[in-house]
Amino acid sequence: MKRNVMKWSMLAVVGILLIACTENYSRGEKVGTVIEFAQSGLIWDSWDGRLNLTQTGMNTAGEPFTFSLDNDRTDQDSLVKLLYQAQIEGWKIKVKYHRVKGKNWFENRGRSDYFVDDVTVLDRDFANPLRGGVAREGRVVDTIYVVIDKSELKNR
Repeated sequence: MKRNVMKWSMLAVVGILLIACTENYSRGEKVGTVIEFAQSGLIWDSWDGRLNLTQTGMNTAGEPFTFSLDNDRTDQDSLVKLLYQAQIEGWKIKVKYHRVKGKNWFENRGRSDYFVDDVTVLDRDFANPLRGGVAREGRVVDTIYVVIDKSELKNR
């Protein structure tokens, strides 16, 4: 009797764990510049990188976004070339990604649980605004909003 209860309990736990695994745990987009992109791995080689996030055109001080290219993809070569070029040139890019939960236990698909779906180049001159030593005129690089609280002015 106890053996049957143990068997069914173990089966229930394994079933719950397998049901909890999902391919699309979350989806999103991040914008920034690639600060690291390399192929690494002991058993399974994977392309992994880090994105220095930007906010309104300036770098943020937060933790970089770590991502991987899924080893199960067949069109990896074009993404590898684009991300490598973006790192070398300092391009500002947008990365569309999805996060897996429980489907990358052995890191056989990549070192991160965040996998790149698509990459879009937003600004090729992001790191080189004065390319060639000549500044471009009439170009908005960033916008700053200032809020003036009139009640603070009255107190002075």
